Amino acid sequence: MRPLGPWGGVERLAVAVSGGADSLCLAVLAWRWAAGAGAGCLGLIVDHGLRDGSAAEAVETAGRLAGIGMASRILRVEGLDRGPGLAARAREARYALLAQACREAGIVDLLVGHHAGDQAETSLMRQRAGSGPDGLAAMPLVLETHDLRLLRPLLPAAPERLRATLHACGMQWIEDPSNRDPVALRSRLRSELAASDVPTREALLRGTLQAGGDRMRRRRRLAAELAEGSMLRPEGFALLPAVLPAPGALAALIRTVAGAAHLPPAGAVEDLVARSRAATLWGTRLLPAGRLGPGWLLVREADAVQAPLPAGDGVLWDGRFRLRLNAAPLPAGAMIGAAPARQAGRARTVPAAVRAGMATLIDEGGDELALPAGAGFVFEPRLPAVVDALFAMSR
Repeated sequence: MRPLGPWGGVERLAVAVSGGADSLCLAVLAWRWAAGAGAGCLGLIVDHGLRDGSAAEAVETAGRLAGIGMASRILRVEGLDRGPGLAARAREARYALLAQACREAGIVDLLVGHHAGDQAETSLMRQRAGSGPDGLAAMPLVLETHDLRLLRPLLPAAPERLRATLHACGMQWIEDPSNRDPVALRSRLRSELAASDVPTREALLRGTLQAGGDRMRRRRRLAAELAEGSMLRPEGFALLPAVLPAPGALAALIRTVAGAAHLPPAGAVEDLVARSRAATLWGTRLLPAGRLGPGWLLVREADAVQAPLPAGDGVLWDGRFRLRLNAAPLPAGAMIGAAPARQAGRARTVPAAVRAGMATLIDEGGDELALPAGAGFVFEPRLPAVVDALFAMSR
């Protein structure tokens, strides 16, 4: 845990626990560390409901945590249907539940149980997919979002060590049969790596560590570039200088303004910088800043925004705006969406192109509703322009 600090004044941690050996070992170690630091430790158990007996396994895991004196909470994913992209959809739903549970508990630090074997699989998967330098860096030790730190303290540890630790503690765990499914890409890569020799696996991890260090240095340069004249505003748009930022910096801003999880195609961004004229790209729109100055506005493309969602505290709309109620009551049937420009009365100080993509409280007919006293929307894009991450530099 030391490399993930500083830890001064930490009051409570959360651990994502599936019930498998990796996350259960992490829970045991984190609980012991937290006890020594005078902090609390909460286990968050996610039941995806995709397998017969998953609810019983979640209860069983909660019992194991209670056996060491660790409090836990079971989170159940609702409405997750089988079909294409199941793994990605399950992962997104899982992390959304974990993040919401941490917010409700006032916890900033969430620990997950990825280990060196997972890192090697991720690196190999991305190599074969032709990932660029950022992808080859695989998973960071620490990933910071707006209100949460995602920590992977076991990333340097071999999975065999984790199972040995549980054996020494006399603890059992749950084996997920999907981890041995030969159809799944990760399972095939896991078998391939297990059959390889030690030098091959170590070389793969060394390359990943080097790529992580390189990515950290690139992000420092990116932060410096963005500080030289670009301004990201809380209304969800960016004000850019007359000379557009370098392609890497502009791509990061496009991802943030779009509320996207991935960067736009590099070639398309390079063309945009070279042309320096109004255009749409990756769900954003570039246009002259007009009354805001001689530069450019980068705004969300109005036609690309998400459909309205039922309003509720903490709901993230369009991957960008989160509703914070602060205990304020909502009108019945309230939704979050983009109101027609003629009704966007609460944001007259920003250009119409910006207002068209801003979050608004609306009724089921699409008419704007007044926000309750104390409530508001906060610009919290899926990824900030510069992702703050710490990478392991040694094993």
